[in-house]
Amino acid sequence: MKVIHLISGGDSGGAKTHVLSLLQHLNRTITAQLVCFRDGPFAAEARSLGIPTMICGGNHIFKIRRRLAEYIRREGFQLIHCHGSRANMIGALLRRLTGLPVVTTIHSDYKIDYMGRPLARCTFGVINTWALRRLDYRVGVSDAMVDLLISRGFPADRFYAIYNGIDFTPAPDQGDRLPYLRSLGADVEADSVVVGIAARLNPVKDMSTLIRGFAEAYKTCGKLRLVIAGDGEERENLGALARELGVERQVTFAGWISGGMDRFYSALDINVLTSLSETFSYALTEGARFHLATISTAVGGIPYLIDDGVNGYLFQPRDFMTLGKRLAKLGNGPALRHEMGEKLFEKASARFSIEKTVETQLHIYGEILRRHSRPRARRDGAVICGAYGRGNAGDDAILEAILEEMRSIDPDMPVTVISKDPRSTRLACRVRSVSRVDLPGWLGAMRRAKLYINGGGSLIQDVTSRRSLWFYLMNIRAAKWAGCRVQMYGCGIGPVSRENHRKLAAKVLNRNVDVITLREPDSLEELKSMGVDRPDIRLTADPALTLSPAAEEKTDSVLLRAGVPPHGERYICFALRPWPGFREKAPLFGAAARYAWERYGLSPVFTAVEKGQDPAAAREAARELGDIPRYFLDDAGAAGTIIGSLSRMEIVVSMRLHALIFAAGQGIPLAGVVYDPKVSAFLRYIGQENFTDLETLTEETLRRLIDRAAARAGDKQAQAEAVRKLREMERGNVEIAKRLLG
Repeated sequence: MKVIHLISGGDSGGAKTHVLSLLQHLNRTITAQLVCFRDGPFAAEARSLGIPTMICGGNHIFKIRRRLAEYIRREGFQLIHCHGSRANMIGALLRRLTGLPVVTTIHSDYKIDYMGRPLARCTFGVINTWALRRLDYRVGVSDAMVDLLISRGFPADRFYAIYNGIDFTPAPDQGDRLPYLRSLGADVEADSVVVGIAARLNPVKDMSTLIRGFAEAYKTCGKLRLVIAGDGEERENLGALARELGVERQVTFAGWISGGMDRFYSALDINVLTSLSETFSYALTEGARFHLATISTAVGGIPYLIDDGVNGYLFQPRDFMTLGKRLAKLGNGPALRHEMGEKLFEKASARFSIEKTVETQLHIYGEILRRHSRPRARRDGAVICGAYGRGNAGDDAILEAILEEMRSIDPDMPVTVISKDPRSTRLACRVRSVSRVDLPGWLGAMRRAKLYINGGGSLIQDVTSRRSLWFYLMNIRAAKWAGCRVQMYGCGIGPVSRENHRKLAAKVLNRNVDVITLREPDSLEELKSMGVDRPDIRLTADPALTLSPAAEEKTDSVLLRAGVPPHGERYICFALRPWPGFREKAPLFGAAARYAWERYGLSPVFTAVEKGQDPAAAREAARELGDIPRYFLDDAGAAGTIIGSLSRMEIVVSMRLHALIFAAGQGIPLAGVVYDPKVSAFLRYIGQENFTDLETLTEETLRRLIDRAAARAGDKQAQAEAVRKLREMERGNVEIAKRLLG
């Protein structure tokens, strides 16, 4: 593989470190040629690292383009990789001339790159914005940077994320820290707890919040000392602030550190970052290399490294009071500092090493070249329509599962999702998405697609809304009219109560649907009773059964944010929802939670599947619990962290269908409370008879359900076998989609 990298050659900071370390390691396996548009320290350092480097100087843009195009053809490069505004402009001009795919790595927010430089913003900034829109692919230095750019309208399916990686080879012993710190001017003793930061002293780094937070922490932890490595325009103001807050002697401004940063980080106890904006900071991974306890603002890609409360602390920008509390807690807790530092090192060294960065970059190159060589077809890919973008974790989990299965068929398949909130769908799933009300948008997508998927859930029903039924039937008809094959995917049917709706649904489904896969037998009976017999109808299972829990540390962080100790306690989950008749029954769930605590020692965790509605139902049920400990997981995040949270429970008592599906997929004993026939239909299908109707619910019934679930808690083998069978049945959805896609 031969890749040409374009960069201005005047870069510094994180972008410089990223490019040079990446190219140095890439050249061990591929040819990665560096082209700088000026000579200087950047190019000199690249040569010293053994990176093949060429200078292509001058100000005549079109001469540079012609020269580079000839060089690219002569040397047989396969891909053009740009870094920075000047390179992006040249890359955009080379794109058609060479016919090669052009990718750019976006190292920072292009809207604030020229902060305080209005003339540069109006020239280089505008040109860069133009160029970024015209390149084929974009790589963001963190998932957060990718999300930011997608939110600005960049194509969601043309993005990749990469993280700045470092060499985690253990550093040699740096010697006694006291002489070193004192040489920087720090007033330290052997028992001092040293807080450090290495960053430019400019407004984006928000050092004033650091000094204010440090001053708050110093009130309760007098051993704290702060050392700031760096310089910049804020130096005088920050010194004045330290004097004003009475911590002038405890705060050291060390200036720029010469001779490498290993000595600096090895002398610290706590590493801090207070930036208002970041992509992914090298300063945090450098600190992680030295096993430092870390506190940072929750900006950019930093939350992908730090799981709050697990391997470090996060706080919101400018919140100096929270920063102060966290600094004091770490300052007064040597064991806590050690534990968090070790956990951060474990995660960073496994996921954010230079080897991992290079592996990711090579994977990105391979995918881009594969996608670029994909034969152009008049029809390609799929359109997926369902109850997406409504804030319901169950429906969004169905979409996530279907997308995973489409990518298992063809990782480069173009997919468009019809969503109530296309922006949130683009951000969550990195796919093209159009609004439910954008008729031209989804008709255009249907004309380009091979397959239309009516995606999961109970979409063909008229209990919650007549308009919803009409919308989905209209979409199915439009998809067939536009030339798509049509699959209803792992869905539930009904109830369809009105006779005119039953006739309409039967007519549309019989005429326009190729295959219907169902998640349980009751839906099959409903279709038969409606007279739907022309499509190929198969029994499979709900796609959400295939989803996996998030990583342990992500789940821990979600639980800790809700005040739920992730380890050391035993839990029973209640996943409730407001529904006609629920209010009268709510005290029964509270009584059941009390019973589970007193009989089995299980602390109740009330978990929201739809975070807009469920928390109110949870608090209604928990009102009578008195002094019994209870927890409210009002926002458990996406499907992965919800599944991870449920996997920590010993029993799940649920009205919510998808809480039951998630728990079933993890083999957790279930107790269902049925408000809708789809809940009992699913439970019977998976061989679970441990449920009762909401309408006839009594305290005694709920106790019996909990007892039965508790009796099954130890039967891991049977649970594992049930999960295996469920997932095996679900594969039918994928096989049929694969056949319809040809």
